[in-house]
Amino acid sequence: MTAPIRIAIVDDHPLFREGVARSLGEIGGFELVGEGASAEDAEKLVRASAPDVLLLDISMPGGGLNALASILSATPEQKIVMLTVSETNADVAQALKAGARGYVLKGVGSKSLAEILRDVANGQSYVSPTLSARLLSDLLQPTSRKPDPLSQLTGREAEILGLVAEGLSNKEVAMRLSLQEKTVKHHMTRVLAKLNVRNRTEAALLMHEARERN
Repeated sequence: MTAPIRIAIVDDHPLFREGVARSLGEIGGFELVGEGASAEDAEKLVRASAPDVLLLDISMPGGGLNALASILSATPEQKIVMLTVSETNADVAQALKAGARGYVLKGVGSKSLAEILRDVANGQSYVSPTLSARLLSDLLQPTSRKPDPLSQLTGREAEILGLVAEGLSNKEVAMRLSLQEKTVKHHMTRVLAKLNVRNRTEAALLMHEARERN
């Protein structure tokens, strides 16, 4: 009898984790060896359980893309599938460049997800078709003009970065926009990853430069 595929799921929404685990359990052929809700959890799970496939969200405390890079730096053979709502080309490209074996949108059906995980466990790669087509289209576009890195940000991310550039703390930004402070932190983690900068100061400088150009 074929051994079950050992999986770990890291996502900061417990109900989503439970739903994925339950669906794969009903299909059969999978063994859940761990769950987590942050980048730190993901790194600990890989060290402790060495799953065949790690399912990793992008938007979580610590940042899924940061966890991806850190894990593969220490454990290059680890198979990781990003399971996320993010459809931005920057996230897809960064994940694949860092070494993710799969990039799947959360709307995927349980049977399709199970098939993808089996393929990845067997050494194949997978990117949701709509995303791979769009990414290829972008790569084929003329590159005569350097794109504005801030164009990668969503409206909310740009709004938050604008307030950070004015000197507001995460707590002050949260109060201004009627958000939770942890939500602001999650957005800033994604902003730093998208802009490929090390800290909020460098991100704020990019915002100031953009404002001066306009």
